[in-house]
Amino acid sequence: MGPHGCLTGDADTEPFVTDYRRIYRGKSPLVVMPTTTEQVSRVMAWCYDHNVPVVPQGGNTSLMGGAVPDGTGTAVVISLKKMNRVLAIDTVNDTMIVEAGVTLSGARAAADDARRLFPLRIGSEGSCQIGGNLSTNAGGTAVLRYGNMRDLVLGIEAVLPDGRIFSSLKGLRKDNTGYDLKHLFIGAEGTLGIVTGAVLKLMPQPRSTAVAFVAVDGPEAAVKLLGEARAVSGGAVNAFELISAPALDLVLEYLGDVPSPLPGRHDWMVLIELTSGTDEATLSGTLMEILESGLANEWVVDAAVASSLSDSQQFWRLREEISDAQTRTGGSIKCDISVPVSRIAQFIDKASAEVLALEPATRMVIYGHMGDGNVHFNPLRPKDRDAKDFLAQWYQPVSDLVDGLAHAENGSISAEHGIGVAKRDDLGRYKSPVELELMWQIKRALDPKELMNPGRVLPQSVD
Repeated sequence: MGPHGCLTGDADTEPFVTDYRRIYRGKSPLVVMPTTTEQVSRVMAWCYDHNVPVVPQGGNTSLMGGAVPDGTGTAVVISLKKMNRVLAIDTVNDTMIVEAGVTLSGARAAADDARRLFPLRIGSEGSCQIGGNLSTNAGGTAVLRYGNMRDLVLGIEAVLPDGRIFSSLKGLRKDNTGYDLKHLFIGAEGTLGIVTGAVLKLMPQPRSTAVAFVAVDGPEAAVKLLGEARAVSGGAVNAFELISAPALDLVLEYLGDVPSPLPGRHDWMVLIELTSGTDEATLSGTLMEILESGLANEWVVDAAVASSLSDSQQFWRLREEISDAQTRTGGSIKCDISVPVSRIAQFIDKASAEVLALEPATRMVIYGHMGDGNVHFNPLRPKDRDAKDFLAQWYQPVSDLVDGLAHAENGSISAEHGIGVAKRDDLGRYKSPVELELMWQIKRALDPKELMNPGRVLPQSVD
């Protein structure tokens, strides 16, 4: 690896063995920082021959403890941070080839420089990396229109557990030549191999954007407003984000210098963003038509429409800083669920009632991507309750309750955060024996020594 390719010693390895929320902390004798796929290949081959476990790591922004080693101190961390080059942009084919260590913000900026759009958008975009986005099938605020990371990639390059390189950086939108192997590695959280590069889809840049911060008469009204927005706009709804009053209270207190967009306090709000290739006046008129319909049907209580880029950025800042506000406050039970959009209001109402029945003073921090059925349902400790004490008493009961209700609605216990170690043991309760058996068969076929990110994603082995 050369004189600058490895880190040893506790002080140097500390950032790589502690997770984003400082909840999961492990040990590693060595952090390897390759600069090429060939270096990754040679390191993996050596680890495979010597039975050394490996933890692949991108920006280390995982919320599920999936990107840091365990406490045994036996696993080598392979950080992709130095593999951060944009290799090619093809504006005719609308594709971009990047190394896995390119940050999401870097990829978006490169696309913007080429007058194109890479639409994935999440709060950690300045730190998270494309390899990690692929490995967790990242979602974010634009899934409603553009899809998850799985929908935004045409090809990948990955190093297998034994060091062999799987390379399919073709950039084809049609290729029906057998199994689409790239999908094995997307969403696998580094348990089947290490993603080292990708061909990403690029989109036309929107000509206009319209944003509104809207108070609604509850989650059911928000669902109806979403339906109206999609019908009226003809597919221009780029984001539709739900925000509960406790979530807004928390982020306003955390930021301090940002006022609420609306007068008074409202129980439920949504952030709506429309984008299109039409002019600003036309899109603004569409947004006003949606809001007027919402007012006429009594779904909308009040609304603030962004009149400038500064307004729009301020609205989005309130939404995107909720996660950090919770982390700084402590004592948040993070449930990342998804249910069919048609059932999301019923889920929120029932889950909220049952959590408050357990602990009436809980702050119901609920927010997220309502347009695609994903809600971050994160009950937060009462203000006068110690965070550790609250989590010790309620983390598992509340998580089990919320996950069970989501599952009962044909939903998922992890919409976009992945499984990692935090949800690993829960997976056995919500996946069928056939699903678990198939997952283990794939794992053993690609990683027979079980060296790749051991103890993550898959629950106890199915024999």
